[in-house]
Amino acid sequence: MEDELRCPTCKQLYANPVLLPCFHALCLGCALDIQTPYTPGGPAGTANGGVAPGGVSAVNGQQGTGVGGGPGGAAGGGAPGTRHSSHSSAASTASSATGSESVTSDQDQSDKVSIFSEADSGVVCCSNTSRPVSYAGTGQLQGLLQGSVVAPPGAAYCLTCPLCRKLVFFDDGGVRNLPTYRAMEAIVDRFCAREALRCQMCETDPKVASLICEQCEIRYCDQCRELCHPARGPLAKHTLVKPRGAAQARESVCGEHEETLSQYCLNCKMPACGQCIGEQRHQTHDVQSINVTCKAQKTELSHNLQQLSEKARSTTEFIQRLKGMSDKVTESCIEFERLVHAQCEALIQAIHDRREYLLEAIRMDKDTKIRILKDQQSNCTGKLQQTTGLIQFCIEALKETDSAAFLQVGSMLINRVANTDMTWHQEVTNAAPRVSPIVDLTLDDAALARAIDNLNFIQMKAVKDEDERCPAAPMTPTILPTDCSAENNSVTVAWQPPNHSFVEGYVLELDDGSGGEFREVYCGKETICTVDGLHFNSMYNARVKAFNSAGEGEYSELIGLQTAEVAWFTFDPVLSGGAGSGLIFSKNNATVSVEGWEHRVALGSVGFSRGVHYWEFTIDNYTADTDPAFGVARIDVARNKMLGKDEKSFAMYIDRQRSWFQHNSIHERRVEGGITTGSTIGVLLDLERHTLSFLVNEMPQGSVAFRDLYGVFYPAVSINRGVTLTMHTALDAPKMDYF
Repeated sequence: MEDELRCPTCKQLYANPVLLPCFHALCLGCALDIQTPYTPGGPAGTANGGVAPGGVSAVNGQQGTGVGGGPGGAAGGGAPGTRHSSHSSAASTASSATGSESVTSDQDQSDKVSIFSEADSGVVCCSNTSRPVSYAGTGQLQGLLQGSVVAPPGAAYCLTCPLCRKLVFFDDGGVRNLPTYRAMEAIVDRFCAREALRCQMCETDPKVASLICEQCEIRYCDQCRELCHPARGPLAKHTLVKPRGAAQARESVCGEHEETLSQYCLNCKMPACGQCIGEQRHQTHDVQSINVTCKAQKTELSHNLQQLSEKARSTTEFIQRLKGMSDKVTESCIEFERLVHAQCEALIQAIHDRREYLLEAIRMDKDTKIRILKDQQSNCTGKLQQTTGLIQFCIEALKETDSAAFLQVGSMLINRVANTDMTWHQEVTNAAPRVSPIVDLTLDDAALARAIDNLNFIQMKAVKDEDERCPAAPMTPTILPTDCSAENNSVTVAWQPPNHSFVEGYVLELDDGSGGEFREVYCGKETICTVDGLHFNSMYNARVKAFNSAGEGEYSELIGLQTAEVAWFTFDPVLSGGAGSGLIFSKNNATVSVEGWEHRVALGSVGFSRGVHYWEFTIDNYTADTDPAFGVARIDVARNKMLGKDEKSFAMYIDRQRSWFQHNSIHERRVEGGITTGSTIGVLLDLERHTLSFLVNEMPQGSVAFRDLYGVFYPAVSINRGVTLTMHTALDAPKMDYF
C-alpha cells in the first residue's frame, strides 16, 4: 500500500495532498512547484512545457467543478452525473474558502454541455464553488482539431498531471483551488501512526518511539531518551507524552456557508449543506442523507473489495503453485540430466561393444585368410616337390646307356611329364591367390552418424505423477519448397521432420488439382515422396502430417505444384511387355521396331484422363506388306494383337493407300491416303470433348474417329516386321475445324 501513499513527484509520503480532476493526487507543495503561469491566447502545451497527445485536462478557476480523463469520466454530451464529477465537485466545495469566490456572467455562459467526451479531448473546467460540473464549450473545437488546447477564459495557471499527462487550468488562485484530498490525508496519518512512529535519534534501525517531547517535537525510544533528553537541567521542564496513534477526526464543511455537509444531491452527485439544499438549483433534485449515501458506497466498495480479495487470494495461491513448480522444475531437470547422462553413457557403451565385435570380426577374417593362404602354399609346395622329383628322375633316366632299358620306361616318362606339364599349367601357372590380401570391407557408419546428428528430445504428453509417461502427438512437419518439384504429370514433395517429436510415420495428401477435397497418396516413414499419374496442366496442393501412437499432429502449410502444360513421354518397355515382347527400343525409348511378323503393342510411359494431348510418329522404315496401327489403349490391353482388335484399344491402321478406324475388331470408315517412309502420323486425344482424331502428314485423316472416351488412356502403337517408327511428344495440339 505504501506506493499508493507516495507523491509521484517527490516520491515521499503525501504532505497536504490535493486532488486533481483526474483523481490523481499531489502534495500541495509539489503542485505549487510544477504549476506554470499561462499566457492568454497562447497554446496551453507551450505554457506548461509540452503535453502528451490526448492527455489534456483543463480546470477553469471560476467555473463549475468537473473532471475529465479519469477512469469512468463523463461521456461527451453528458451532464454532471458521473462518479468522477461528483467527487470533484465535493472536493471543490470543501476548498471553496481558499479560492476565488467571484462568478461572472461570462463564466456562467461557459457552463454548457460539451460536444467532446473525455476520451476525445480530456479538457474540463472546474472552479472553487459548489456549482455543478460543466465542460468546455464549443469554442475549443478549432484548437483541439489543430492539435493544441485553448484555455478557458480567466485561466492564469496550468499544470500537467505527472501520471496521466492531463492538462489542468486554474484562475489566479492556482493549485490552491484544488480540494484537499482528505481521505488520502487521513490514510497517510493512520499509516504514519502505525508504521512511521519511530525514534528520530536512532542512527540505524530506528526503534518504536515511546515518548515525544512537545517542546522539541522529537520522538525518542527509551534508550535514546536517556542519552539525548535526560530529565535534568533545562530539559527537566519539557513535557514528554506518548505519541498519538491516529489522526484527529475531521468534519467536512460547506465552502459557501461554513455549515456541515449533511446531505447528498443524487442529481448533481455532490455533497451539500442544508442551506445549499434550499437554494434554487437543488429544489427539484433527489436528495439523500450524506451518511446514507456514504454507507451505500462503502457497502458497494466493500463488496467489490471482497471480489477483488478473492482474486488476490487466488493469485496468491497461484503464485505459491508457481513457486512450488519452480522447485519441481529444478528437481525434474536434475533427474532428467541424470537420465540423459545415463542414456548417453549406455549409447557410448553400446558403441564400444559394437567396436569390439567389429574388431573381432576383422581378426577372424584375418585368421581365415592366413589359413587359406597357408593351405594354398602347402599345396603348391607339395606339387613343386613332386614335380622336382619327377624332373630329377627323368634326368637320371636320360643318363641310361642301355637303349632297351630306357625304352622300357621312355613312353611312360614322356606321358607323365606331358601330363604334369599340363596340370602344372592349370594348377600353378594360372593359379591365383584364393583370397585378397586387401581387406575388402568398409564400415558403414553413415546411418549411425545421421542418427547421432538427429539425436534429440521428443515432446512427452503431460500426465499426472503416477501415470506412465508417453510421447505426445507429434508437432507439424515443415515442407521444404526448395526440394519440391513438378515434372511432367508427377510431383515430388519433401518435408522436414518436426523438432522434439516422436514420429512413427507421415501422411501425405493431395487435392484433385482443381481445389477439391484432399486424398491420401502416401503413408510411411520416408520424408520425400513422388506421386505419378497426375493430370497435366493442373495445380496440385499438398500437405503432410505426422502421427504416432498418441495421435496425429496438425497439417503442414500447403504447397502448390503445377504439372506440365503438355506431356513429355517415351515408350515404356516395361508396360509394353518387358524383355519377352520382341520389341526393340532405341534412342532413349523414343524409337521402336520389331523382328517378328506378329503385331506387338508398344505403350507410352504416361496415361491421360483429362486435358487435350497431341503426339506424332515419324515412319523411319516401312515395307508394303505391313499395316501399323496408331491410337490409345488402356493399361490392360492385349499386347500380342493388332491395336484395335480388343475392347481396350482404339486405333487407326494404315497402309500405302488407305486407312481404317478399328475398335474391338470392328473396322469402319475407310479413308483414302496412305503412308510411306518419312510420313508423319498425328494422334489428337481430346479428353475435354472425349474424342480421338488422327492426322497424316499434318492433314486430318477423316473426321473424329472415336467419341465418348472416358477413363485413363495410354499412347499406343502396334507394329510388325518391316516397320520402324519414332515418337515425338510435348507438342502443341493443332486446332481442328470439326467436332
